Amino acid sequence: MSIVTDPARPAVAPEAPPATRRKGSFGFNTISTREKVVRYVLLVFVLLITIGPFLWQLSTSLKGSGEDIYTRIPRLLPAQPTLDHYGAVADTIPVWDYAKNSLVVAVLVVGGNVLGASLAGFALSRLQFRGRRIVLGLFLATLVLPGEVTIISQYVTVREFGLANTLFGVALPGMIGALNVLLMYNAFRALPIEVDQAAIVDGANAWQRFVYIGLPSVRGTISVVAIFAFIGAWDDFLWPLIVLTDPNKYTLTVGLQYLSGTFSNNPRLIAAGTMIAFVPIVIVFATLQRFFFKGVEEGAVKG
Repeated sequence: MSIVTDPARPAVAPEAPPATRRKGSFGFNTISTREKVVRYVLLVFVLLITIGPFLWQLSTSLKGSGEDIYTRIPRLLPAQPTLDHYGAVADTIPVWDYAKNSLVVAVLVVGGNVLGASLAGFALSRLQFRGRRIVLGLFLATLVLPGEVTIISQYVTVREFGLANTLFGVALPGMIGALNVLLMYNAFRALPIEVDQAAIVDGANAWQRFVYIGLPSVRGTISVVAIFAFIGAWDDFLWPLIVLTDPNKYTLTVGLQYLSGTFSNNPRLIAAGTMIAFVPIVIVFATLQRFFFKGVEEGAVKG
C-alpha cells in the first residue's frame, strides 16, 4: 500500500510526544530550595562583614557616657542615645578646618583624574601614534608596584618642586591614577570606530571628537573614576602625614589621630570622629550612584 503525497505541500513530521519530566527534576533557570538557603546565608554573612563595623561605630558614637560598650552581649541600639560626642569632637579639634583641607585635596585629585585620565584614555584608545603600545604597557606595569615602593621618590619630587607642607603637594601624586587611565581607555575603546570615522569625514578634529562624542558616551565610567578618586584622597593617611608638618594644614584623617591620642579611654569620641569623616563619602556616592552602576558595565561589550 503506497502513500500519495501532494508535491506542492511539504511533508509534515509526525508530532513528537510531549517530553515527560521526572519528578524532582529542575530546569536550567530553576533554583532549588537548598541553593536558595545557601545563597541567603552567604548574603547575610557578607552583609554582616561589610555593614556590621559601620553600624557598630555608629552605635558607639550615639551611646551615652554612662553606658558600657564592652558588655558580654553586644547591644547595637543605644540605651541612652545622645549627640553630645559629635559636639565634643568639634570642641576638641578643629574638625571643620581639617575637613576643609581634605575637601580641597579631594577636589584636586578628582579634577585631575577626571580630566587627565579621560584625556590619556582617549589618546591611547582612539588616536594612532608611535609608541602607543609602549605607553599602555607602562601604565599596566605601574599597577604591579605597591604604593610604598614609590613613596620616597614621590616625596623627593614634591620637595624639589617646593610643594612640601602644602595641600597641592598632597594631591599631586594622586591627580592621575594608572588604574583610572585604564578604566577610561577601556570605556573609550568600546565605542564603535565608525562613529570616529564619520566625525573625521565631517571635519572634526581630535579635541572635538573627545568633547562631543567621547565624553558624553562614557559618563558612567567618569563617575566611577570620580568616586574612586574621592575615596582614595579622602581616606589617605600615610601620604598626608609624610608631606604635611603644619598642624593647621592637616587633613581630616591625620587630624582625627589627636582624638585617639588625647582621648584613648573614650572610644565614643573616636567613633563620632569616624562618622564625621564617613559622611562625605556617603554624600558623593549617593549623588553619583545612578551613573556608577552604569559605568561598571561600560566597556564590557563593544557596540
